[in-house]
Amino acid sequence: MRSRFLFVAVLGAAVAAAAPSMYSQQPTTPPPGAAPVHEHHWPKPTNLKVLPKDTTPEQLHKIMDGIAGSLGVHCSFCHVQSAQTHHMDFASDAKPDKNMARIMMRMTATINEQYMTQIHDPDATPEDKHVTCGTCHRGHQMPEHFVPPPEHHGPPMGNMPKPGA
Repeated sequence: MRSRFLFVAVLGAAVAAAAPSMYSQQPTTPPPGAAPVHEHHWPKPTNLKVLPKDTTPEQLHKIMDGIAGSLGVHCSFCHVQSAQTHHMDFASDAKPDKNMARIMMRMTATINEQYMTQIHDPDATPEDKHVTCGTCHRGHQMPEHFVPPPEHHGPPMGNMPKPGA
């Protein structure tokens, strides 16, 4: 039970860090003269293999929005469209990218649970002590390769003598 709670807490924090704007509250009453706000009722999640089975539709939608934003993708990246209804078939496992996402979610949770919890830096914020999809992906389907700057073999830049000294 403790690991399930920790996983949900870590995943929730990861999603919040990946897309903080998705948690902003929308007014339920529109301002005068504005179009009415339509609430969307999401179907009950099915075929959850990583997230807890009691994840609400609203929680799942927020999590998926966070992941999509972190990778710069839309729902169709992981989900297929039903040929019969022409709507997204979110329960289908037909796309390999959906399973890859599950693997990456488990990896991120493991990193946060087993490694990031060991960071005891008093200057680090809670956001500094966990990784999210966005940590590596930064809005790209595939993480970009990091190329470090060329090595500098002179004295440290802060200790350079001033010209004319």
